[in-house]
Amino acid sequence: MATRKLMTTARAWLDGTLRAICVVLFAVLVLLVAWQVFTRLVLGEPSAWSEEAARYAFVWVSLIGIAIAVGEKADVIMDFLVERLPRSLQRVADIIAYLATLAFVLYVMVLGGLQQSMLAWAQKNPLLPLSQGQLYLVLPISGVLLSIYLLIHIVGTFSSRYVGHVGTPDEDLEAAAL
Repeated sequence: MATRKLMTTARAWLDGTLRAICVVLFAVLVLLVAWQVFTRLVLGEPSAWSEEAARYAFVWVSLIGIAIAVGEKADVIMDFLVERLPRSLQRVADIIAYLATLAFVLYVMVLGGLQQSMLAWAQKNPLLPLSQGQLYLVLPISGVLLSIYLLIHIVGTFSSRYVGHVGTPDEDLEAAAL
């Protein structure tokens, strides 16, 4: 029981921290784009650094946002077939899906992202005071975050509280209307 409470507290802290980071990054993105528009349209001299910074802020907020969505199980899934399976097979399908996704994330985002960051670490960005490797760190960071959430889901799939895939009332109404 104490372990479950600790995990719930840690998960709530991680969720809140990532949401706060995304809010800050999104605010920075809005400010950067507003500055870019102002310098381009009002001053007639577009700011090159703000466009580059906005591009990286967008990538960071997107990849961290994906981790949040996976954590909330709000990512895109097509479970119309899985819903029709018995709960025991739903559990197997979930485990296979989570493990396949985890393998992809670990190989492409974490390992590949670390390699890409290391290769570009000394490469200076001409417009920002960061190296390309520092900017690419979002790949392994978001990969680790995704891995944490996927592992939480895998553990939850083995839990006695696993409910499987159940259609929402709205989906049931839409299906009845067809």
